[in-house]
Amino acid sequence: MKKRLLRIPVLLFCLLCACFAKAQTKGPVDPWVISATAPDPSTYYGVTVANGMIGIVSSPVPFQVKDVILAGAYDLYGRGRVSNFLRSFNLLNMRFSVDGTDINANNISSMKQTLDMKHASFTTSFEYSDKATVRYTYYALRQLPFTVLLDITIQAKKDIQITAASVMETPDALRDVQNYYNEIDRPHTVISLLTSTAKSPTGKLLMCASNTFLFSEPHGQEPRLIHEMWDNNMHLLKFTRRIKAGETYRFSIAGSSITSAHDEDPLNAAERLTIFAKLQGADRLIEFHKKAWDSLWKTDIQVSGDPQSQQDIHSMIYHLYSFSREGTSYSLSPMGLSGLGYNGHVFWDADIWMFPALLVLHPELAKSMIEYRFERLEAAKKNAFDHGYNGAMYPWESAASGVEETPVWALSGPFENHITACVGLAAWNYYCVTQDRVWLKEEGWPIISATADYWTSRVERNGPGHFDIKNVVAADEWAENVDNNAFTNGAAKVLLQHAAEAAKILGLTANPDWILVSDNIPILQIDGVTREHSSYQGEGIKQADVNLLAYPLKLITDPVQVRKDLVYYQSRIPNQGTPAMTQAIFALLYARLGQGDTAFRFFKDAYIPNLNPPFRVIAETKGGTNPYFATGAGGILQAVLMGFGGLDITSDGLIQLPSKLPSCWKSLTITEVGMEKKNYAVK
Repeated sequence: MKKRLLRIPVLLFCLLCACFAKAQTKGPVDPWVISATAPDPSTYYGVTVANGMIGIVSSPVPFQVKDVILAGAYDLYGRGRVSNFLRSFNLLNMRFSVDGTDINANNISSMKQTLDMKHASFTTSFEYSDKATVRYTYYALRQLPFTVLLDITIQAKKDIQITAASVMETPDALRDVQNYYNEIDRPHTVISLLTSTAKSPTGKLLMCASNTFLFSEPHGQEPRLIHEMWDNNMHLLKFTRRIKAGETYRFSIAGSSITSAHDEDPLNAAERLTIFAKLQGADRLIEFHKKAWDSLWKTDIQVSGDPQSQQDIHSMIYHLYSFSREGTSYSLSPMGLSGLGYNGHVFWDADIWMFPALLVLHPELAKSMIEYRFERLEAAKKNAFDHGYNGAMYPWESAASGVEETPVWALSGPFENHITACVGLAAWNYYCVTQDRVWLKEEGWPIISATADYWTSRVERNGPGHFDIKNVVAADEWAENVDNNAFTNGAAKVLLQHAAEAAKILGLTANPDWILVSDNIPILQIDGVTREHSSYQGEGIKQADVNLLAYPLKLITDPVQVRKDLVYYQSRIPNQGTPAMTQAIFALLYARLGQGDTAFRFFKDAYIPNLNPPFRVIAETKGGTNPYFATGAGGILQAVLMGFGGLDITSDGLIQLPSKLPSCWKSLTITEVGMEKKNYAVK
């Protein structure tokens, strides 16, 4: 009887989700495309087109983008006396007029914006009076990390004259601006370069951007270009052209943005990369871009029977693919390349929430994230030394150098120490999926052994079973300066075990203290429930903590205990303010327990209340307004991959465990994952 009573609201929830999908999309749901008709600027949250290096955030204003964000570009300014992400030059903004009238949001109609997730492009179209149909699409080119393309077509309904101006404007935080215009004349082409440079707020970085027009006319018949210098912070390059009724005219803008953090000579690099793009031509640039994304999407998650969930899952994968890039040694901020959120810093969000999903989907993308940690290992060792510990102590917030970047008023900096275990576990998981012993010896082992050594010095040895870890900020960050936090203790225990296992694989002698310490770190209980920390008395929690011991730590494996902890802590999560990944863990664990519909309820609750219009971008919390929360997307994708899909990372590689789909889904197929590019299915 109880099972039936519990099942009715879950099935009702499935029906409500289906109704919600229909109401939001007003028609069939496309698995690859999200569109907005007549977007409302007052409720508009931009969506990002990115290539893992450069991110472009959309705007409801015609021929404008909100932000251009460049990975790896940090300087000291603004909040908290710590490094911050920098806005780059907005090299895609335009001014566009028809018959002398500037186009703006008030004199156009039938505006539509579309995100194509399959090929990572963003298109805006509109009608101008009875004179023209305008359409433009921009790309962060996947094959060229620092280069973007804007492709514009105008279909004339009457004889018209257009004026198009590419505007290069310097972000407010930058200084010492220099603007350049350069024309390179060759027998077969003319290249007109609109270039700007500026220094970052402290002068640490030189920021550079350059763009150029690509015309469809044969050489010698291109429009005449005029350069105008408006002020020190803005200049433009423009042309005028007549278009006859019935004619469709196309032109493009290619541009590159790069800094001295990426290249020793960023000014010349920006211009050379732009010239390279110019002489490739728009069609080839788009062709190679699409091929690169087609290759990425060979690894996909396919849901049958629930079109809205399929679209949402594609959106989450799309954003993680967009925010990461092979071969960069960059990791991911909680907001990816969608803006300046969290200063662009790297937290445990990267190692525990986004890394596992990317590791399963595309190990080569995940490798960049763990390379980021390896390159900053010496800084972590210095941090441990400064705090009186051995080994490596990774910072809670990390940016360019790997030093602690947490503002001093946030106690998580010196005390949210579970990050050090999270980094070590990410390195171990990379080995598990790739089985790359050379990498394990050269890069994984230095991280794993150093983070393990940290915990042998961090514990306080108060007798057998009482190697306590005191004075930490818990994974549940409302619990500050507590003792024996469940996740911190559990993560340390598991890392120490894996360190010993890694030593055995490599034929090395493990530090005998690792297993001794692991065996004596306590996991507390109260009334048969795993206790979050030694002073926990049942109060509300910010986010999942104890439940992480079942996954990803796999320290608690008894289904009875897993279920007991789930039931207890899910009732202590507030309706508002909970990060999206909490419900994702509940969904994952319920799917593994065989309760597919309960899992589905938490799967939807992890992100539906967090969506913002018009492109269903995920905010950090229910009702939040700070998208895009890539951390949440990573957690939710783990719920799909490791929960509904049953995938599990083991020391022998990927395996598939029994799991249960929701009744709303007919099947789940995961294609070409891991190093072996295997397919997995659940029905």
